[in-house]
Amino acid sequence: MDSIDTEKVSESDTITLQMKENEIKNYLTSLNIPYQVISHNPLFTMEKCEMIEKEYNIHIPKNLFLANRQQTKFYLLLMPGSKPFKTKEISSQINSARLSFGNEDALYQLLGVRKGSCTPLGLFFDKEKKVQLLLDEDILKYDTIGIHPLINTKTLIIKTNDLLNAFLKNINHSYIIVKLIGE
Repeated sequence: MDSIDTEKVSESDTITLQMKENEIKNYLTSLNIPYQVISHNPLFTMEKCEMIEKEYNIHIPKNLFLANRQQTKFYLLLMPGSKPFKTKEISSQINSARLSFGNEDALYQLLGVRKGSCTPLGLFFDKEKKVQLLLDEDILKYDTIGIHPLINTKTLIIKTNDLLNAFLKNINHSYIIVKLIGE
């Protein structure tokens, strides 16, 4: 997870993110999806996430916001935190030309989050379905995962099955399974 640029997050931005976080939690509750939220210092690296993983016996995936060269097609990739990311592995599997990281403005506009807080929960705000979720197949092996509830000072612990088959289904968002070797 990338660090959040705190200079770009205004007080009104923080209030907006808190309102969106509450909206997400209320939606999960309305679907009877159990979850737990833990607060912590900002998690700037996957190494910092490992402390939370060990303490709560969960997996925190990398959440990468990607785009094609023209920044017209967007993807959110969830993959194991310990696995290296190689763009060419993804591009060939989804029939896309060269991928790179999506820009911060698109991230905020489409998923309602800032850099460093990327999360599949942001798909709730992607009403036009402009972001395609990509899941590394290893994510399916995890019973429970930890994801940001829109800000990187909290981790929301949720069953992977609830995220994929209840939350995503109810917001009409699909996902594509990809196989990443990371070599």
